[in-house]
Amino acid sequence: MANYKLTFCYDGTRYRGWQNQNNVTNTIQHKMEMVLSDILHEPTSLQASGRTDAGVHAHMQVANFHSSQDLETDKILSQLRHQLPQDIGALILEKAPDDFHARLNCTGKTYRYFLWNSEDPCVFQRRYRTVLTEPLDLVSMQNAATLFLGTHDFSAFTSSRNKKHSSVRTIRDITIRKEGPEIIMEYSADGFLYNMVRILTGSLIEVGLGEKTKEDLIDALESGIRADAGFTAPPQGLFLWNVEY
Repeated sequence: MANYKLTFCYDGTRYRGWQNQNNVTNTIQHKMEMVLSDILHEPTSLQASGRTDAGVHAHMQVANFHSSQDLETDKILSQLRHQLPQDIGALILEKAPDDFHARLNCTGKTYRYFLWNSEDPCVFQRRYRTVLTEPLDLVSMQNAATLFLGTHDFSAFTSSRNKKHSSVRTIRDITIRKEGPEIIMEYSADGFLYNMVRILTGSLIEVGLGEKTKEDLIDALESGIRADAGFTAPPQGLFLWNVEY
């Protein structure tokens, strides 16, 4: 039994997210497992570093899979690149230790959110940017973002209703910068909750618009109540950017 580590990227526009769902075949996981099963001539299951929502993209995602065959990685990679649709790209395939697990061994992730903050038309990148024409106060957003650094209970910043798992996460870094008409928000942490990056982004956008204050975000962290945080930012501006092991 061989264990393979696959690094890949995808445009999530036309998919219902990463994870397989009941009676839903339009997921990235389903598409990739079908192609791999065809290449390997055996049922193949992928375990990814984490889930991405419908419409969210991945600049870098990592998964592992097992096969009863010990095949050359170059040959599998070549066939993957040939058979996968154009919006999913196989980047690197390598042998992994038997106990490697893409999710359980992951030590950190980085997401980037791209915001088109201009009245100029966003024609060519509209699938990969969230458009907001109102001006934003970047200094207030940057100051508010420091509240999230470190280890906190992010119950107010997730859409998940599952209380069985911990909502505590450690955010190592948040940067917010402007490049031309774009604002790029980058989050690095040991892990993220369901919709967490999108809700953090929505909260910081509301600060930038003057609709929330830094104190409001402190209250949300303390209350753990979803309604106290900001809106869930749209998916198309979000990319899983890097996965660490």
